[in-house]
Amino acid sequence: MEININCDLGESSKFHSTENDPSLLKIVNSANVACGYHAGDRLTMEKTVKISKENSVSIGAHPSFNDPENFGRKRLNLPSDVIRKLIIDQIITLSNISTKLDVKVTHVKPHGALNNMACEDYDLAKLIAKSILEVNKELIFLIPAGSQMEKAGKKFEMKTATEIFADRNYEDNGNLISRSKNNAMIANPKIAKKHVIRMVKNQALNCYSGKQIPCQIDSICVHGDGQNAVDTAKEIKEGLINSGIILKPLNKLKKFI
Repeated sequence: MEININCDLGESSKFHSTENDPSLLKIVNSANVACGYHAGDRLTMEKTVKISKENSVSIGAHPSFNDPENFGRKRLNLPSDVIRKLIIDQIITLSNISTKLDVKVTHVKPHGALNNMACEDYDLAKLIAKSILEVNKELIFLIPAGSQMEKAGKKFEMKTATEIFADRNYEDNGNLISRSKNNAMIANPKIAKKHVIRMVKNQALNCYSGKQIPCQIDSICVHGDGQNAVDTAKEIKEGLINSGIILKPLNKLKKFI
C-alpha cells in the first residue's frame, strides 16, 4: 500500500512560527504552502519551495480566506466571484514563485474555515473545484475523506486524493471536531500514531465516539502548527513504514501516474 504524508507549511504569522518547517520537510512527502492570505508572504513561499525541492517534497497551494487576523479560521460568507478569485489568485501566486525555482505546483488543499465549510457545503465545494480546474486541470485536489469536496472532485473527474488528520478527532458525521472544543486535538504523538495506523489499516475514520466510517485514504495530514508537530510526524512515518506502507509524494502515487 502507498500513502502520502502532507503538512501545512510556510504559515508565518503572529499565530505561528515556521521554525519547525525545515525539520518537517525532512519527514513529510508533500507540503501545502500558505499563499499569503491567512499566513506567509512571498519570502516564506520561496523559502518553503526551496527546502521542499531539496527534500523531494511535492508542492501544493494552500488557499484560504483573506483573513490573517483570524489565521483563516473564521467562517466568512462571501460572494461566489470573490471566492473564485481568491482561489485562483493564490494558486497562480505560488505557481509563479515555484516556476522561477524550477518546481511545479502539483496539488491544491483549501485551508481552515474555507476547507471546513466546503466539507459540508456541496455548492461551495463545486465552486472551489471549478476554480482549480480553471487554473490547471492536472492539479490534484487534496481533500478530507468523505467530504462534499470529495463528491465535487469526482463529479468533475478531477485528480482527487483523500486525506485523514493525524492530530484531530472526528465527529460522528465525519467532520472534524471544532477546535473550540477540548477534545478537538490529539497532542500526544504516540496516540496520534495509533490513531493513524488504525484508520489506514481499517480504511475508515475513527470517530471520537468509537464509530468508524469507511473511506479511502491516500494521504495523512500533520498540522505544521501543532505543538508536537515534528515528533508526531516522526512517529507516524515510523509507524507506517513498520506497517509495510510505502511513502511517496502525492504526485508520485500510482493512481496519478
